[in-house]
Amino acid sequence: MIKPLPKQAVLIVNAMSRKGADAFEQARDLLVESGVELLATHAIKDPDALRPAVCQALAEKAPMIIVGGGDGSLSSTIDDFLGTDTVFALLPLGTANSFSRTLGIPQDLEGAVRVIAEGRKLRIDLGSIDGDYFANAAAMGLSPMIAETVPHKLKRTLGMIGYLIWAARVAIQFKPFRLTIDDGSTIHRTWATEVRIFNGRFHGGIELTDNACVQSGQIMVQAVTGRSLFGLAWSWFATLFKLRSREQTVTEYKGTSLKLSARPQQKISVDGELCASTPCEVSVARAAVWVAAPVPA
Repeated sequence: MIKPLPKQAVLIVNAMSRKGADAFEQARDLLVESGVELLATHAIKDPDALRPAVCQALAEKAPMIIVGGGDGSLSSTIDDFLGTDTVFALLPLGTANSFSRTLGIPQDLEGAVRVIAEGRKLRIDLGSIDGDYFANAAAMGLSPMIAETVPHKLKRTLGMIGYLIWAARVAIQFKPFRLTIDDGSTIHRTWATEVRIFNGRFHGGIELTDNACVQSGQIMVQAVTGRSLFGLAWSWFATLFKLRSREQTVTEYKGTSLKLSARPQQKISVDGELCASTPCEVSVARAAVWVAAPVPA
């Protein structure tokens, strides 16, 4: 049974995201034209003010809160929706927009608004790293190095191309690491060049796995094994072009809870933002929040 979305909402846009400053007024007008009653609208220019604005709307029991921004903005606010009936809706205004791709939301503003106006309520899982919830994906290895050092202007101006340019620059500083995964019954040890922790299917705007789902009730860890930077580059290339050999470049582990450690210690980027490190426990919060999603074809 399809559950319809509320027709009243609060709109909160991170105006510092790649497209946020230009999209706020257009999104507001499109939502109103589509029949969504906006109880309040906020264009947030201070990133630290984004979460308080969401929490205020939640405290006022808004039926739906529309957050416009990149994956970092979405992940930093979605865990506040746990334990509420408020629907989390999103406008993909960042660089990679991995979470919106996982949900099947169009990447253009008009299409995303159409989902909010005509879509359905969907109950989804959230991933968790030591109790800090995230929407889509986390990673250790090269990705956190990029997230920690990439200039904001480069990311804002060039988008995915900017990421690739910066990745080539920081790759020369990269070193493989020894990874340990405890799934509760077996301890797995391997050399790795990158580890992805999936709730959804996308990371960096690229579909990296077919085997993760936001309604599976499991968290998935995907390791690019080996010690070669060339092997990591080949894994990304094979995945980007969906070659049959891509599954041979990674090893996947699934469960409701997995313990990860690494030597040397690794930083972890969560939905593009650096905010965790090993050792850690990754787990899944089953059917944690309501989101706005497209109606199945």
